[in-house]
Amino acid sequence: MKITFVMDPLDSLSLQKDSTLAMIRAAQRRGWEVSYLTQGDMLLHEFKPYGMLRNLRLNDPFAESLDPADATDWYILGEPALTPLASLDVIMMRKDPPFDMEYIYSTYILERAEAEGVRVVNNPQAIRDCNEKFFATAYPQCCPPLVVSRSEDVLRDFHRQHGNVVFKPLDGMGGQSIFRVMQNDANLGVILETLTRGGTQQIMGQKFIPEIVDGDKRVLLINGEPVPYALARVPMVGEARGNLAAGGTGVGRPLSERDRWIASQVGDDLKRRGLVFVGIDIIGDYLTEINVTCPTCIRELDAQFSLDIGGMLMDQIESAPTAATAHD
Repeated sequence: MKITFVMDPLDSLSLQKDSTLAMIRAAQRRGWEVSYLTQGDMLLHEFKPYGMLRNLRLNDPFAESLDPADATDWYILGEPALTPLASLDVIMMRKDPPFDMEYIYSTYILERAEAEGVRVVNNPQAIRDCNEKFFATAYPQCCPPLVVSRSEDVLRDFHRQHGNVVFKPLDGMGGQSIFRVMQNDANLGVILETLTRGGTQQIMGQKFIPEIVDGDKRVLLINGEPVPYALARVPMVGEARGNLAAGGTGVGRPLSERDRWIASQVGDDLKRRGLVFVGIDIIGDYLTEINVTCPTCIRELDAQFSLDIGGMLMDQIESAPTAATAHD
């Protein structure tokens, strides 16, 4: 099996937390031929998709306890070689947002590879179609009260109705630019002006869910089926955001009945769209986001429950038909 990972520069990764490294290790254990790409390494030449592929190997054993500042020689990277993407079996799209035009252009190239029979995970069209915050609104039975608008009047009315509201951009990640606005907050106007860029950009308002104090749960789904444990990102004291990037603490928990029900509501649709590896976020009883670009939390759940989620994902990929077979 030939598999390549489109990802951020290796030296920018967290050795302790990066989920893509767990996937690479799982592929390596199976004896697969693993290579590495950045977005800038992909191109279209004479109407065919190519990549400047470099063979990649993580040193074994891979020292998960290493301080990145002290880590040296933890990977071996080959020389770049211009390679037709059609020569690969699988491409894992694991580039972190921002989800900008460059990201979209990358999905166009990946779609050409998919058309030539390469399995791309996650499906490039689905990545484009499924904005991680807006996509959740396709399942209203699972969501809290919310609004999407760039109108200050509409957003103010929603805040007036619910009193305690979270406002956030539709393209944010890691808890960036998320504001909790309570009743009579004098900053409401400037927050809405800033997030909507003066009324020119759509944002989301959600009714504040007080159960955030118990954590924002990340549930991972592989081909529509949930991993049986969630990682609850518990906010720091005085903080309304549970994101690990915003200082939250990851605490593993078995899925509740409500978690499983929400997963069942979205799972078949994710599978149909070719969204093989997805992270859904649940606060209390509510679905808040569906993460399709580069979901994380594998390493934390593996460590707390002796799992091998990367291996589970590679098993699914190995057993699934290629894109060409699926379209026959």
